[in-house]
Amino acid sequence: MEIIKVEGLSKSFGNLQVLNSLSFAVEQGEVVAIIGPSGSGKSTLLRAITHLELIDQGSITLAGSVMVQDGVYAPSEVLRRVCLKVGLVFQNFNLFPHFSVMRNITEAQIRVLRRNKQDAEARAMALLAKMGLTDKAASYPCELSGGQQQRVSIARALALDPQVLFFDEPTSALDPELTAEILKVIRTLAAEKMTMVIVTHEMAFARDVADRVLFMDGGSFIESGPAVEVIDHPQQERTKAFLKRFTLI
Repeated sequence: MEIIKVEGLSKSFGNLQVLNSLSFAVEQGEVVAIIGPSGSGKSTLLRAITHLELIDQGSITLAGSVMVQDGVYAPSEVLRRVCLKVGLVFQNFNLFPHFSVMRNITEAQIRVLRRNKQDAEARAMALLAKMGLTDKAASYPCELSGGQQQRVSIARALALDPQVLFFDEPTSALDPELTAEILKVIRTLAAEKMTMVIVTHEMAFARDVADRVLFMDGGSFIESGPAVEVIDHPQQERTKAFLKRFTLI
Protein backbone atom coordinates (compact mmCIF):
# COMPACT_ATOMS: atom_id res chain seq x y z
CA MET A 1 0.00 0.00 0.00
CA GLU A 2 1.31 3.44 -0.94
CA ILE A 3 1.76 5.55 2.16
CA ILE A 4 3.38 8.51 0.36
CA LYS A 5 2.45 9.66 -3.11
CA VAL A 6 4.06 12.74 -4.65
CA GLU A 7 3.10 13.92 -8.13
CA GLY A 8 4.58 16.78 -10.15
CA LEU A 9 6.00 18.56 -7.11
CA SER A 10 7.71 21.85 -7.94
CA LYS A 11 9.20 24.55 -5.73
CA SER A 12 11.10 27.73 -6.48
CA PHE A 13 12.74 30.35 -4.33
CA GLY A 14 12.51 33.46 -6.46
CA ASN A 15 14.12 32.61 -9.80
CA LEU A 16 15.80 29.50 -8.42
CA GLN A 17 14.00 26.26 -9.30
CA VAL A 18 14.74 23.95 -6.36
CA LEU A 19 12.34 21.08 -7.10
CA ASN A 20 11.46 20.29 -10.69
CA SER A 21 8.21 18.33 -11.17
CA LEU A 22 9.15 15.43 -8.88
CA SER A 23 7.00 12.31 -8.67
CA PHE A 24 7.54 9.20 -6.54
CA ALA A 25 5.76 6.91 -4.10
CA VAL A 26 6.74 5.03 -0.95
CA GLU A 27 5.13 1.77 0.13
CA GLN A 28 4.18 1.06 3.73
CA GLY A 29 7.15 -0.48 5.56
CA GLU A 30 9.61 0.63 2.87
CA VAL A 31 12.88 2.45 3.61
CA VAL A 32 13.86 4.95 0.92
CA ALA A 33 17.19 6.78 0.95
CA ILE A 34 17.56 10.04 -0.95
CA ILE A 35 21.13 10.84 -1.92
CA GLY A 36 22.79 13.55 -3.96
CA PRO A 37 25.10 16.57 -3.76
CA SER A 38 24.47 19.48 -1.43
CA GLY A 39 22.00 21.93 -2.93
CA SER A 40 20.26 19.29 -5.03
CA GLY A 41 16.90 19.84 -3.27
CA LYS A 42 16.86 16.85 -0.92
CA SER A 43 16.10 18.75 2.29
CA THR A 44 13.60 21.00 0.55
CA LEU A 45 11.76 17.91 -0.67
CA LEU A 46 11.47 16.59 2.88
CA ARG A 47 10.36 19.97 4.18
CA ALA A 48 7.70 20.17 1.46
CA ILE A 49 6.30 16.73 2.27
CA THR A 50 6.23 17.53 6.01
CA HIS A 51 4.56 20.90 5.33
CA LEU A 52 7.48 23.03 6.49
CA GLU A 53 7.71 24.51 2.99
CA LEU A 54 4.81 25.39 0.71
CA ILE A 55 5.02 24.00 -2.80
CA ASP A 56 4.22 25.87 -6.00
CA GLN A 57 2.74 23.01 -7.97
CA GLY A 58 1.93 19.34 -7.56
CA SER A 59 0.14 16.97 -5.22
CA ILE A 60 1.07 15.18 -1.98
CA THR A 61 -0.93 12.37 -0.40
CA LEU A 62 0.08 10.89 2.97
CA ALA A 63 -1.43 7.68 4.33
CA GLY A 64 -4.46 8.11 2.09
CA SER A 65 -5.10 11.74 3.07
CA VAL A 66 -4.55 14.54 0.56
CA MET A 67 -2.31 17.31 1.85
CA VAL A 68 -2.20 19.30 -1.37
CA GLN A 69 -3.84 18.65 -4.74
CA ASP A 70 -2.63 20.46 -7.88
CA GLY A 71 -1.01 23.12 -5.72
CA VAL A 72 -4.10 23.72 -3.57
CA TYR A 73 -3.74 22.82 0.10
CA ALA A 74 -6.39 21.06 2.17
CA PRO A 75 -8.24 23.07 4.87
CA SER A 76 -6.25 23.74 8.05
CA GLU A 77 -7.98 21.09 10.15
CA VAL A 78 -7.32 18.44 7.51
CA LEU A 79 -3.71 19.60 7.23
CA ARG A 80 -3.30 19.24 10.97
CA ARG A 81 -4.49 15.62 10.87
CA VAL A 82 -2.34 14.81 7.85
CA CYS A 83 0.80 16.31 9.40
CA LEU A 84 0.33 14.15 12.49
CA LYS A 85 0.90 11.12 10.26
CA VAL A 86 4.58 12.06 9.77
CA GLY A 87 7.58 12.73 11.97
CA LEU A 88 10.77 14.57 11.04
CA VAL A 89 14.20 14.20 12.64
CA PHE A 90 16.44 17.18 11.90
CA GLN A 91 20.20 17.15 11.43
CA ASN A 92 20.76 19.63 14.27
CA PHE A 93 18.50 17.91 16.85
CA ASN A 94 16.19 20.94 17.46
CA LEU A 95 15.54 19.99 21.08
CA PHE A 96 14.17 22.62 23.45
CA PRO A 97 17.27 23.54 25.50
CA HIS A 98 15.25 24.68 28.54
CA PHE A 99 13.23 21.44 28.69
CA SER A 100 14.42 18.21 30.26
CA VAL A 101 14.65 15.12 28.06
CA MET A 102 11.37 13.90 29.51
CA ARG A 103 9.57 17.16 28.77
CA ASN A 104 11.03 17.32 25.26
CA ILE A 105 9.36 13.98 24.56
CA THR A 106 6.09 14.55 26.44
CA GLU A 107 5.28 18.16 25.54
CA ALA A 108 3.81 17.50 22.09
CA GLN A 109 2.06 14.35 23.29
CA ILE A 110 0.22 16.39 25.90
CA ARG A 111 -0.42 19.51 23.82
CA VAL A 112 -1.03 17.99 20.39
CA LEU A 113 -2.33 14.48 21.07
CA ARG A 114 -4.04 15.49 24.34
CA ARG A 115 -2.54 12.55 26.20
CA ASN A 116 -2.59 12.76 29.95
CA LYS A 117 0.76 13.30 31.63
CA GLN A 118 1.01 9.79 33.03
CA ASP A 119 0.46 8.13 29.65
CA ALA A 120 2.82 10.58 27.93
CA GLU A 121 5.58 9.87 30.43
CA ALA A 122 5.06 6.12 30.12
CA ARG A 123 5.39 6.39 26.35
CA ALA A 124 8.51 8.56 26.76
CA MET A 125 10.16 6.08 29.12
CA ALA A 126 9.45 3.19 26.77
CA LEU A 127 11.09 5.10 23.92
CA LEU A 128 14.05 6.16 26.05
CA ALA A 129 14.58 2.50 26.92
CA LYS A 130 14.51 1.68 23.21
CA MET A 131 17.16 4.36 22.64
CA GLY A 132 19.32 3.20 25.55
CA LEU A 133 18.72 6.47 27.43
CA THR A 134 16.57 5.47 30.41
CA ASP A 135 18.96 7.22 32.80
CA LYS A 136 18.78 10.53 30.91
CA ALA A 137 15.09 11.38 31.44
CA ALA A 138 15.86 14.21 33.89
CA SER A 139 18.87 15.53 31.96
CA TYR A 140 18.90 18.63 29.77
CA PRO A 141 20.14 18.71 26.16
CA CYS A 142 23.35 20.55 27.13
CA GLU A 143 24.26 17.60 29.34
CA LEU A 144 24.06 15.10 26.48
CA SER A 145 26.43 14.15 23.68
CA GLY A 146 25.38 14.86 20.11
CA GLY A 147 24.51 11.22 19.58
CA GLN A 148 22.38 11.18 22.71
CA GLN A 149 20.59 14.37 21.64
CA GLN A 150 19.81 12.88 18.26
CA ARG A 151 18.44 9.72 19.88
CA VAL A 152 16.19 11.91 22.04
CA SER A 153 15.06 13.66 18.83
CA ILE A 154 14.15 10.29 17.32
CA ALA A 155 12.27 9.34 20.49
CA ARG A 156 10.39 12.65 20.38
CA ALA A 157 9.34 12.04 16.77
CA LEU A 158 8.24 8.47 17.52
CA ALA A 159 6.26 9.58 20.58
CA LEU A 160 3.58 11.03 18.31
CA ASP A 161 3.09 7.62 16.64
CA PRO A 162 3.77 8.74 13.06
CA GLN A 163 3.09 6.42 10.16
CA VAL A 164 6.16 7.72 8.33
CA LEU A 165 9.45 8.95 9.77
CA PHE A 166 11.64 11.37 7.80
CA PHE A 167 15.33 11.91 8.54
CA ASP A 168 17.16 14.97 7.18
CA GLU A 169 20.85 14.00 7.27
CA PRO A 170 20.57 12.75 10.88
CA THR A 171 24.30 12.11 11.24
CA SER A 172 25.80 15.16 9.52
CA ALA A 173 26.49 16.98 12.82
CA LEU A 174 28.11 13.95 14.47
CA ASP A 175 31.57 12.41 14.54
CA PRO A 176 31.99 8.83 13.23
CA GLU A 177 31.60 7.13 16.61
CA LEU A 178 28.37 8.98 17.40
CA THR A 179 27.17 8.43 13.85
CA ALA A 180 27.30 4.68 14.50
CA GLU A 181 24.89 5.12 17.44
CA ILE A 182 22.27 6.76 15.24
CA LEU A 183 22.67 4.34 12.35
CA LYS A 184 22.14 1.46 14.78
CA VAL A 185 18.83 2.99 15.92
CA ILE A 186 17.69 3.48 12.31
CA ARG A 187 18.64 -0.10 11.47
CA THR A 188 16.47 -1.28 14.37
CA LEU A 189 13.52 0.79 13.12
CA ALA A 190 14.02 -0.61 9.61
CA ALA A 191 13.95 -4.16 11.01
CA GLU A 192 10.64 -3.27 12.68
CA LYS A 193 9.27 -2.21 9.26
CA MET A 194 8.94 1.47 10.13
CA THR A 195 8.30 3.42 6.93
CA MET A 196 11.22 5.83 6.56
CA VAL A 197 12.56 8.35 4.07
CA ILE A 198 16.19 9.21 4.83
CA VAL A 199 18.26 11.98 3.31
CA THR A 200 21.83 10.86 3.92
CA HIS A 201 25.45 11.11 2.84
CA GLU A 202 26.21 7.72 4.40
CA MET A 203 26.36 5.69 1.19
CA ALA A 204 27.26 2.32 2.74
CA PHE A 205 24.41 2.75 5.19
CA ALA A 206 21.98 3.66 2.40
CA ARG A 207 23.04 0.58 0.46
CA ASP A 208 22.70 -1.76 3.42
CA VAL A 209 19.50 -0.47 5.05
CA ALA A 210 17.36 1.15 2.35
CA ASP A 211 15.09 -0.84 0.08
CA ARG A 212 15.37 1.81 -2.60
CA VAL A 213 17.59 4.78 -3.40
CA LEU A 214 16.66 7.99 -5.22
CA PHE A 215 19.58 10.04 -6.56
CA MET A 216 18.81 13.76 -6.85
CA ASP A 217 20.65 16.52 -8.64
CA GLY A 218 19.45 19.94 -9.71
CA GLY A 219 16.01 19.40 -8.23
CA SER A 220 15.33 16.28 -10.30
CA PHE A 221 15.58 12.54 -9.82
CA ILE A 222 18.45 11.34 -12.00
CA GLU A 223 18.35 7.66 -11.06
CA SER A 224 16.33 5.37 -8.82
CA GLY A 225 16.14 1.71 -8.04
CA PRO A 226 17.02 -0.99 -5.51
CA ALA A 227 19.61 0.40 -3.10
CA VAL A 228 22.32 -2.16 -3.86
CA GLU A 229 21.93 -1.69 -7.60
CA VAL A 230 22.07 2.11 -7.55
CA ILE A 231 24.95 2.35 -5.07
CA ASP A 232 27.10 -0.50 -6.44
CA HIS A 233 26.11 -0.42 -10.11
CA PRO A 234 24.86 3.08 -11.05
CA GLN A 235 23.71 3.48 -14.64
CA GLN A 236 23.74 7.24 -15.09
CA GLU A 237 27.04 9.08 -15.56
CA ARG A 238 26.03 11.77 -13.07
CA THR A 239 25.34 9.13 -10.42
CA LYS A 240 28.66 7.42 -11.14
CA ALA A 241 30.55 10.71 -10.78
CA PHE A 242 28.85 11.45 -7.47
CA LEU A 243 29.46 8.02 -5.95
CA LYS A 244 33.15 8.03 -6.92
CA ARG A 245 33.76 10.44 -4.03
CA PHE A 246 32.76 7.84 -1.45
CA THR A 247 34.66 4.88 -0.05
CA LEU A 248 32.17 2.03 0.34
CA ILE A 249 33.04 -0.81 2.67
